[in-house]
Amino acid sequence: MTRYFAATRHPWACLLFVLPLLIIYEVGVIHLGGTDPNALRNGADAWLRWGLERYGLGQPWVAPAVVVAVLLARSWANWPTRPQEPLATGFGMVLESLLFAVGLWAVARNFEPLMSQFGMPVASVSFRTPAAGQVVTYVGAGIYEEVLFRLGLFSVTCFLLRMVAMPVLPAVLLAGVGAALTFAAAHHVGPSGEEMVPARFLFRTVAGLYFTALYVVRGFGVAVGAHAGYDVLVGVAVG
Repeated sequence: MTRYFAATRHPWACLLFVLPLLIIYEVGVIHLGGTDPNALRNGADAWLRWGLERYGLGQPWVAPAVVVAVLLARSWANWPTRPQEPLATGFGMVLESLLFAVGLWAVARNFEPLMSQFGMPVASVSFRTPAAGQVVTYVGAGIYEEVLFRLGLFSVTCFLLRMVAMPVLPAVLLAGVGAALTFAAAHHVGPSGEEMVPARFLFRTVAGLYFTALYVVRGFGVAVGAHAGYDVLVGVAVG
């Protein structure tokens, strides 16, 4: 069991797990988007592409290539310790992702009555999107939001805090809270941002902390799978 837990956190296992989801998302956006595939792109994906375009890298394949390249580089750096049973490891990661997705959904279901006791609008915590076709966008959220906020922002912040000699635990906690707050706030900025509602912002902060904990303890792949699974579960299957 100890070997399995270590294997799921290895960059190679994470790449093999995330790659099919990335392909499903990118192909789905192109196939279902018709003349305007960008309409189905997740916000984090759009932000990443906007940043790349500023450096002349606006081709559609660049963003997923960056994600794959980062995971490949991390895999190469840790190649001698890669998992020797990738299929079994991947199957376990699927089961874990589903379990953690249901866990966050259970938190969301109980979050509404809790917030109502504090006078916050219960309806504001509902995240259902009527169109089932948005499942492609949900998968993209699981990938690109985890890339930006956990693999990127959280990891870089931890590194910088450690560089100024902050102890590991305070650095992880401070970076985790910062990444979670930024994750929640990002859904309310820009022309397509949602109205700022305290209950919704608070829940997304909790969700950000949840995904950060998964990233630290169970690895990037499981965090992506749980995020995508939760979004699909809430948006399509359950509501």
